[in-house]
Amino acid sequence: MQIEVAKRLQHTEEYYFSKKLREIDEMNKAGAKVINLGIGSPDLPPHPDVIQTLQEEAALPTAHGYQNYKGVPALRDAMSNWYARYYGVQLNSSTEILPLIGSKEGIVHICMTYLQEGDEAFIPNPGYPTYASAIRLSGATARPYTLSEENGWLPNFAELEKQDLSKVKIMWVNYPHMPTGASASHTFFSDLVAFAQRNNILICHDNPYSFILNETPQSLLAVAGAKDVAIELNSLSKSSNMAGWRIGMLVAAEERINEILRFKTNMDSGMFLPMQLAAAKALSLEKSWYDELNETYCNRREKVYEIMDMLGCIYSREQVGLFVWAKIPKTFDSGYQLSDSILERGKVFITPGGIFGSAGNQYIRISLCAKEEVLEEAISRIKASKE
Repeated sequence: MQIEVAKRLQHTEEYYFSKKLREIDEMNKAGAKVINLGIGSPDLPPHPDVIQTLQEEAALPTAHGYQNYKGVPALRDAMSNWYARYYGVQLNSSTEILPLIGSKEGIVHICMTYLQEGDEAFIPNPGYPTYASAIRLSGATARPYTLSEENGWLPNFAELEKQDLSKVKIMWVNYPHMPTGASASHTFFSDLVAFAQRNNILICHDNPYSFILNETPQSLLAVAGAKDVAIELNSLSKSSNMAGWRIGMLVAAEERINEILRFKTNMDSGMFLPMQLAAAKALSLEKSWYDELNETYCNRREKVYEIMDMLGCIYSREQVGLFVWAKIPKTFDSGYQLSDSILERGKVFITPGGIFGSAGNQYIRISLCAKEEVLEEAISRIKASKE
């Protein structure tokens, strides 16, 4: 029987990492033992108190029923307190916070709530591929805006405003930026809000990396007037080592929350109660949790710098987040070529920057989600492959 997939999927390919992991799996079955330095999936566990909370709550007989779409008050209160404590942002926990089953679902929820055929949405190039996929699924058109190393990987608002913006409803931004690790200042966020106000564009800020190797976590919503024009996504995946738990949040004005709920409530139910309460525990941890985590990542980053130096790549030591982004040497045509060469000869997988857009073609990215001894082994393999 021949059944065609819907038009919305005909130009939506399988996620790059999904395909690459299958290829690596086949290599491992053949005995390769590939070291994967590509994906930002934290290899460290959550805080023991978080796991203990999950265990205790899951043992209760009353914990297993359906939950409210907006999450329990304890979780929303913890999210509100977390935003006030670390970002200086005041949020009404009853009306301005929407817990998510991972912030990735929030990207789809936002696009499906506000976009349709004929609309356009700005996405960063390079940037997270899911933005483009979610826009395409909504029926709208993704409009890449190019980021450059010369401009600090920040959008050029003057250049954007020379374009016809009449169909642009949403602009996706992401700082600290993935994949480049670029930071954004409060002044930039203020300029971003002003741009949105002038052009009637909804800013969607994806903010999961603000605690990783970053001494000054920032929220776009700390800017005056931001709630009028912006939505922010956040996540416990990176900052709390809870990637597989799928716990995120969407914070915005009450009107935006209610609009997005109209879509979300037709797509899923509330998350497992013990996970909500464990997440609340994670959000209440002292700053020492983030300090200890970042000490580990700082040590790993030095090893990754060593790999980049060995490959002849150029990088900034000012970047933050869970990865190191670097420009490849001129001896390679693209990051894909360098990545494939290292995978074939050294059995080490490094992410080619081109998967994040054409502006990333001359770059590669290495994840910090590998123990120092694994990075040492990668260094040995790459060194041997070059001899």
